Amino acid sequence: TASINIFYESFLLKKLSNVIEGKEQFKIYLRKIGSGEQTSNGLSREESADALKLILEAKASPAQIGAFMIAHRIRRPEPQELAGMIDTYGKLGPTLTSKQDHRRPVCFGMPFDGRSRTSPIYPLTTLILLSLKQPVVLHGGKRMPIKYGVTTTELFEAIGLKLTGLTLGKVQACFNNHGLAVIHLADHFTLAEKLTSYRDEIGKRPPLASMELIWSAHQGKHLLISGFVHPPTERRAWKALEILGEKDLISIKGLEGSTDLPISRACITGRVHNGKSQRIILHPRDHNCSGKDLEWQNLDKWREHALKALGNQGPLKQPLLWNAGVYLWFSGNSDSIEDGISKAEECLSSGSAQATLEQLIHWEKNSI
Repeated sequence: TASINIFYESFLLKKLSNVIEGKEQFKIYLRKIGSGEQTSNGLSREESADALKLILEAKASPAQIGAFMIAHRIRRPEPQELAGMIDTYGKLGPTLTSKQDHRRPVCFGMPFDGRSRTSPIYPLTTLILLSLKQPVVLHGGKRMPIKYGVTTTELFEAIGLKLTGLTLGKVQACFNNHGLAVIHLADHFTLAEKLTSYRDEIGKRPPLASMELIWSAHQGKHLLISGFVHPPTERRAWKALEILGEKDLISIKGLEGSTDLPISRACITGRVHNGKSQRIILHPRDHNCSGKDLEWQNLDKWREHALKALGNQGPLKQPLLWNAGVYLWFSGNSDSIEDGISKAEECLSSGSAQATLEQLIHWEKNSI
C-alpha cells in the first residue's frame, strides 16, 4: 500500500509539474502575440503547433486560452501559424486514408458554426458527386458559436441519413465502401470539441475557425475546396497550404463563407495548383443557372426542398445543378461546366442521386 501511495503521489506531482510548466511556456506565446500593434510578433510554425497542443491538452489555463484566442483574433493568424495549428490537429486529431485504387477525394472546408441565412446545397452536391464515384470528406460538429447555424449532420439526418454516433472505424468503412466520410468533432475529436465554450464566451470566431476551413482529416492526395468571405482569409489560406506542401486547392467566395456557389451573382473562385495560382470568375447566367439564392427557413422546409431537388424539381434544383456541375468540372469528372451540369441533371432524372442516399441510409442502419 505504501509503495502504491508513493507511486500515486509521484504521478500527481509530475502531472502538476507538467501543468505549471505548460502555463509558463504559454505565457511566452501570449507575450508574443498580445503585446500591441508595434511590438507583437507572430509565432513560428513550431511555436504555434505547441501553443495549440497546450490549449487542447488543457495545460494552459482558461484565462490564458481566452486571452490567446481574442489576441490572435485581433491581429489575425499568420500563414505559418495556421500551418502549425494544422500540424497539431494532424497529430492529435482523427485521420482518414484512401484505398490505393480509389479516386482522390474532394475535401470541403466551411465554417463549423453552420448556416443561418441561405439554404445549404452541399449535402445534395455531395450525393451527386458520390453517385458518380467521386469521394467526399466533410468536417464539422454540433451547433456552434457564434452563429449556431444548421450543421452538416443535421442536414443529412433531415433526409434520413444519421451520421452522428459513428466510430472513426465506421466512418473509414463508409468512406471505403461508399466514398463518404463525415468527421464530427463530438464523436471523433473531443479535445477540439471542448473548446466550443470559448467561442461563445469570447463572442467571436477564434483563430481556430480560419484553420478549420483548410484542415482535413484525410491523409494523402486530395482536392481541398475552402470557403472564404474576406480576401485576406483566402491569401493566408493559400500561403499556409503552400507551407504544408498541399498541391491542389480551390477557394470559393461562397454563401456565408461556405463552399456553396451562389446563383444570384458571379462566383469568385481561385485555384492553386503546383504552386501556381489563378483567379477564376464563374457566371451562372452563362450556363442558364442564374436566379435568386434560396433563403434558409427551417429544417422541415429544407427537407421538403432537398427531397424535391433529388427528384429533379423544386427551388433547390437550379442551385444544385450549378454547384454539382462546377464541382464535377473542378474535380476532373467532366470536361466542362456544361458537361458537369448535364451529368448532374442525369443523376437527378435517372434517380441515381436518390439511390445513393438510400444506399447510405441502408448502410448506416445495418452497420455494426
